[in-house]
Amino acid sequence: MDDQMYVNAVKSDIRKALVNQKGNSCPLAVRLAWHASGTYSKHDDTGGSYGATMRFPPEKEDGANAGLDIERDILQEVKRQHPDLSYADIWTLAGAHAIEIAGGPPIEHKLGRTDAQDGSACPAVGRLPDASQGAEHL
Repeated sequence: MDDQMYVNAVKSDIRKALVNQKGNSCPLAVRLAWHASGTYSKHDDTGGSYGATMRFPPEKEDGANAGLDIERDILQEVKRQHPDLSYADIWTLAGAHAIEIAGGPPIEHKLGRTDAQDGSACPAVGRLPDASQGAEHL
């Protein structure tokens, strides 16, 4: 199977996980992708979606990530179907595809992220952009 056929197969499985008789979790998928990616720091090249560190404390316990365990659980079926694909790739692809499912434009996505084995690479709690703090904290 070529790369695009594989991505399309994964996107089909993501769609089945996100939109089904139980409901539509596209907004949560976008939030998960944003929160996984929004911790990236260009200053020291840490954080971000690589590693899928939100699976570990302290990041998974950060109040800003409250409720995202629901979406991580929803996407667990996609991981079971595609065990060689990283959580980091599944979460970011799910967020991008959720926008498309909701009527937005297709978003280019490249696979290749890896997963951390533990929480040692978790970014500091509070690193997500927070509108209530203004731009100064970025």
